[in-house]
Amino acid sequence: MTTTPRFGWCGPLQNATSMKEAGLDYIEAQLVPMKLEDDTAFADAKARVGDLPLPALAFSYLFPHDARIVGPEKDEHRNRTYFDRVVELLTLARARVVVLGSGWTRNIPDGWTQAKAEDEFLSTLAWCADALQGSGTTLVIEPLNRKESNLVNSVADGVRLAKKLNRTEVRGLADFYHMDEQSEPLDEVREHCAWLAHIHLADTGRLNPGTGSYDYPTFLGHLKAGGYQGLLSAECGVKDEPLTSMRESAAFLRAAWSAA
Repeated sequence: MTTTPRFGWCGPLQNATSMKEAGLDYIEAQLVPMKLEDDTAFADAKARVGDLPLPALAFSYLFPHDARIVGPEKDEHRNRTYFDRVVELLTLARARVVVLGSGWTRNIPDGWTQAKAEDEFLSTLAWCADALQGSGTTLVIEPLNRKESNLVNSVADGVRLAKKLNRTEVRGLADFYHMDEQSEPLDEVREHCAWLAHIHLADTGRLNPGTGSYDYPTFLGHLKAGGYQGLLSAECGVKDEPLTSMRESAAFLRAAWSAA
């Protein structure tokens, strides 16, 4: 018998109280706004993560906007130093996943080949896996639509790279919004389910689940059929008042999962 999974919401730490009030199970906390490279901000983030009204089981919005993990502007020392702080925060929060989306960091620049970019991306994943070893947190590769990134644009592509690295600390992610933008078949989540460790959700217009025409019965049905047992986070805007929207989406998702 498949149990109902945990549903969360992406946002800054200050939204955790309203997320709990809306009946969500966890917050997927955004890292960039925490400004972890600043010592004072880093100390503040650790204090806040240790005193949340609901668990921060997931983190996303990973690398700063001026960071690069692919291309000639890559500063690996800075990236590693920053990620070490991220891991310290993840460990404190007992997070289950951290999402590597950050399309700006991985975009293939002019004059750079796809093969070279993939090698650099895999190298980054490898030292991230080293840093995460023993932490209990899995890094998940988020495929992004081609308007947001030109590297890793499908569920299959993210899983391919995770398999190529073949580290237990790195897995794939499926994002319903990006899949819809790329017209990916929804059965991709079933085919690659064994390598998926996280799911992002939205609905038409990238608004909250249950407000549009996304085919949730089929999407969730494929996840259930594949035996998915990870977290599912709404990463979206809201159609109405935030608290009401989150509460209604949480109820919609639980009902849709049960019915799928």
